[in-house]
Amino acid sequence: MKYFLFLILVFVPLFTISQEKFSQEISFITENDLYTSVVRDRYYSSGIFLVYRYLSNKKNKSSEKRILEWKLGQEMYTPYKSIVNGINEHDRPFAGYLYGSFGINRVYKKDQILNTSIQIGVIGANSYAQELQEFIHDIYGFKKAVGWQYQIENAFTLNFNAEYLKTILKAQKNSFDITWTNNLNLGTVYTNISTGFYARIAIKPLQSISNSIGFNTNLNNELNNSFKEIESFLYIKPKLRYAVYDATLQGSFLNTASLVTKKLIPVVFDIEVGIKCTSNRFNFGYAFIYNTSKSEGLKHTYGHKYGNITISYLLR
Repeated sequence: MKYFLFLILVFVPLFTISQEKFSQEISFITENDLYTSVVRDRYYSSGIFLVYRYLSNKKNKSSEKRILEWKLGQEMYTPYKSIVNGINEHDRPFAGYLYGSFGINRVYKKDQILNTSIQIGVIGANSYAQELQEFIHDIYGFKKAVGWQYQIENAFTLNFNAEYLKTILKAQKNSFDITWTNNLNLGTVYTNISTGFYARIAIKPLQSISNSIGFNTNLNNELNNSFKEIESFLYIKPKLRYAVYDATLQGSFLNTASLVTKKLIPVVFDIEVGIKCTSNRFNFGYAFIYNTSKSEGLKHTYGHKYGNITISYLLR
């Protein structure tokens, strides 16, 4: 994390490209509690995502643009430590989730966005989460993880996700804005609903919701009047979530053979604080993320912290 923050400080002054059009983007996103503490390795332990976005040539009178998105992702969950042998000591299940998704991001006029996606994948040993954690532990010299034999059992996954965003406040000179955010997840892995706010504080003048790295909408082609612009801002995203179902905790209803399952805490508070910036064809982001406890019986009841690092590269 220290090296990434150093890169941010180096790249922030080097804004050299604007007024260009890029219609494609490749992003690598990694989430890990090691990005906030080198001694903490629990609960939501790791997430790795590869994303390809490209601008659609289809749009209508009410929209600014449509962006299509393909994603490959893997999520990993562990108990309060990854070397718990006794099944009674597992305060949450080991679990892995591997999926591919396709999404459509509809950018409307009047500062509104509707994102929808569908995820298809697997939960359980077929997600290869155990193998990834063993690989990571070998790299860092950590102790070998044990207890994966009690992980959530294999099951097919299908999830639908929707997100609606609308900017509700803009300061003069584009120095500050607030966007109302709403999310719905429905399926065999996660079923929940959430609402919150996304506040941006400018280091450079903010770009609109329809053309910003903050909303993954900074793609343009010859059919619209927008260009890639210089961006740099701090942000904060508080959110309140109500969960009905989480297969990584409760096990899948499609396979009820999991030996370790836990009860949900339905109401969860999340907050994300971070920075995003551009440099030439690259976009960078780092975020600190905190959430209150998601399930009952945890040994650490003061919530969970982890970091998010995003690196994107733009293509014509």
